[in-house]
Amino acid sequence: MVDTLTKNKRSWNMSRIGSKDTKPELRVRSFLHKNGFRFRLHVKCLPGKPDIVLAKYKTVVFVHGCFWHQHKNCKYAYKPKTRIAFWEEKFRKNIQRDKTAKEALKRMQWTVITVWECNTKDENSLKKSLQKLFDSKDTQKQ
Repeated sequence: MVDTLTKNKRSWNMSRIGSKDTKPELRVRSFLHKNGFRFRLHVKCLPGKPDIVLAKYKTVVFVHGCFWHQHKNCKYAYKPKTRIAFWEEKFRKNIQRDKTAKEALKRMQWTVITVWECNTKDENSLKKSLQKLFDSKDTQKQ
């Protein structure tokens, strides 16, 4: 399938895709705040600059887009049909960078939670994704 946009228009579209304050990230932040969690955003001194850092629970949350981080078996994690080599390399690097950051954080004894974009669309799925965090909050209350 041929791209229907010109090279310049495609480049302009891609340049508008942000890495911070995405809709899925805002949904997760709103949900956490509504449930009494307080957090910091994009802490640069931690590996991978996690999207959400809950220092009180020594937990970080990465909110991954299904397309960009290639969520397995997800309908949103499709592969473009043009420039296949470019996209395969891009996805491979993203996945490797995620893995490296997660391993480094675990060595530092942080709990790492990954929330996928598709799991932010309804509250039950979102709570299920964040269950480790709710469990640690309940443990601290006792």
